Amino acid sequence: MKEIRKQLELFLKSSSFDRGIRLGVGITAPFALMYFLGYFEYAPAVAVGTFLNVPGDIPGSFKRKVNAILVSIGLTMVVTAIILFSKPYLPLLLVALTLITFVVSLISVYGFRASLVSFSGLLAMVIAFAIQKETAHEILAQIALMGVGGLWYLLVSFIFEILTPKKDQNQLLSDTLLLIGGYLKLRAKLLTKKTKRDELLKQTFVLQHQINEKHETLREALLTQRKRSGRTHYEEKQLLIFISSINIFELIEAKHLDYKTIDGIFGKRKEFLKASKKLSKIMGNHLIRLSELLIQKDKIPNKDMLIDALSKANASITNYIDSVTLPEAREGALVLKNLYDYQEQLLQEIRAIRRVMANVKDASKLSLKRQDSSQFLTLQEYRLNILVQNFSLDSTMFRHSLRLAIAIVFAYLLGFLFEIQNTYWILLTIVVIMRPSYGLTKERSKDRIIGTLIGASVAVGIVLLTQNVVVYAVLAVVSLVLAFSLIQQNYKSAAALITISIVFVYSFINPNAFEVIQYRVIDTIIGSVIAVVATYLLLPTWEANNLKQVLLKALEMNKKYLLATQALYQDTSQYKLSYNVARKEAFLAISNLNAAFQRLTQDPKSKQKEFQLIYEIVTLNQTMISAIASIGNFIVSHKTTPVSIEFNVLIKRISNTLQMSYDSLDHAKTNKKVTEETAEHAHDTLLGKYQQLSNMRDENIRQGNTELDTETLHGLQEAYLISNHMSWLKSLSENLKKATESYASSLADDQ
Repeated sequence: MKEIRKQLELFLKSSSFDRGIRLGVGITAPFALMYFLGYFEYAPAVAVGTFLNVPGDIPGSFKRKVNAILVSIGLTMVVTAIILFSKPYLPLLLVALTLITFVVSLISVYGFRASLVSFSGLLAMVIAFAIQKETAHEILAQIALMGVGGLWYLLVSFIFEILTPKKDQNQLLSDTLLLIGGYLKLRAKLLTKKTKRDELLKQTFVLQHQINEKHETLREALLTQRKRSGRTHYEEKQLLIFISSINIFELIEAKHLDYKTIDGIFGKRKEFLKASKKLSKIMGNHLIRLSELLIQKDKIPNKDMLIDALSKANASITNYIDSVTLPEAREGALVLKNLYDYQEQLLQEIRAIRRVMANVKDASKLSLKRQDSSQFLTLQEYRLNILVQNFSLDSTMFRHSLRLAIAIVFAYLLGFLFEIQNTYWILLTIVVIMRPSYGLTKERSKDRIIGTLIGASVAVGIVLLTQNVVVYAVLAVVSLVLAFSLIQQNYKSAAALITISIVFVYSFINPNAFEVIQYRVIDTIIGSVIAVVATYLLLPTWEANNLKQVLLKALEMNKKYLLATQALYQDTSQYKLSYNVARKEAFLAISNLNAAFQRLTQDPKSKQKEFQLIYEIVTLNQTMISAIASIGNFIVSHKTTPVSIEFNVLIKRISNTLQMSYDSLDHAKTNKKVTEETAEHAHDTLLGKYQQLSNMRDENIRQGNTELDTETLHGLQEAYLISNHMSWLKSLSENLKKATESYASSLADDQ
């Protein structure tokens, strides 16, 4: 019961529920006001205008949010006007329907916010069929009132922004910490779950993409705000939490361990890894709790459990050495020590978040310069050229727009020929669930049908209990508010609530509520079937055919990240910013690759060409970026020795191998080469340095000098990590080259 109360409190205090309330206020206020003023007949048009312009109100830069809503208002007014004026003339209406669907849908090429504006336009097109206006005066009045409704919602959104200025950012930070906490716990399982690693890795792909998406939105919201108006104390706190979350994410990524080496070293001694695994789990749970406290504003939990778990992880190193004994235990001890150092850094970042949330006065100050922060923003371009570039069947969005236009026209003609009562319900279902990918369309279609059936069942039960119109009105508004609050988190529940809302709204028009429910269910099923069949048959977009560009980008960014890490090793102070930017770009590229792979898994089995090969490529890219991050993290957090010639030779070799992987996909040739003999000599030299330090340490032990000073320890750690990770990266890059060449060959065979 306590957990249920906590989840309910988190929901009611969430920004999702806040946006649901905005919609509720935006719709009910015009009805109430116009009822008292005696102009109630104008209220529905204002409410429609309000409803249509809600999608653009998403977290991010306030300026971009306002611009999106203003564009949405203009678009919905124009679309509604075209449909209403075209209605009496079937040929003209079909042409308008086709062009509007295609053009408005294609706006989505400008990014996520643009896709929501596009959705508003498509929604306006569908709802226009439900509006019964015949004369030009009536149509123009309807459009003007819709514009008023849109501006009214913009005002409502602005008022809520003033009343709760940082709710969206807090929610985003909370969601980010929640995801990172879950990700840390998942990565802890990889340490010992040998038989389940493939399954767990696929789960990490999903979480990585979600975390990167949250970080991108937070960059826009926090850094854009800071550039525009300076930084308040509260914004400083949010930025500190955000930066710590990025550091934690990078640290987790940096410890994508070579699990084959781990299994080889520890074998049946996995008990020595349990303390580290438990520490990661405790830290993950702590991050999840902190994520809740950003919303709940409750007491921060005691840190004793964290400190105790860290102490046990440190003790496990000594226990391992005592049990296995040196020198045999050295390699395993260094692995555990590197793991401990990483977890200690994680704990420091978690404690930094704790201090910020607790308003500790000596919490770290932010030193990121404005001109530096702008380099971390991914700005969306709105040039006409982008639209022109997508005017091709090679474009996923072009195919989707054409497919959607055909499906909409077919559905309308179906309703027209068979005189279906509410054809626009079928159109609405298609617009809402049809997506560029087959897997997502199928999933949303299933959720839509199940949600509609659940909502219809609930509505039937309520209708049997009462025929009170006041109850219907209250339920219509409440269910609509809850539906919009849940639409991102649980589409099935949102679909059920939307059905309940629509049934009771239409009950005011048609007293026979059972008839409304019946048509709603039938039309939803028809629309869902049309959407799924169209996505499968009409210019289908299978993810296996679209991976090439995403993969090329990942290879390019991995190479840049590798070279940025090389520069960082040479001069940490000079190249820290460029390293961080390269890291961000690499993480985004691998996130997009992970998302593409996730979409591939949702396609029909028969369309998942070269699935195992693609999975291998994705995993190798992911492992490479983690290995690079591990070296970068060590360089940043330790005092290192001067960069060796051998390190640079291996970097060049790995970089060239990545370039060859890129060129094999891009049908280009590279002439830069580092001979195998040179690379092997460089690797042997690096390994020899570790062996030399190891032998010196053995000699000291034999002479009775058992105490290990910090400088020697760090020297051993650096030599071990650099030699092993460079060897690992070389092997990974070569395996990636082979896999990429095989994939390129399979693509050539298909053409």
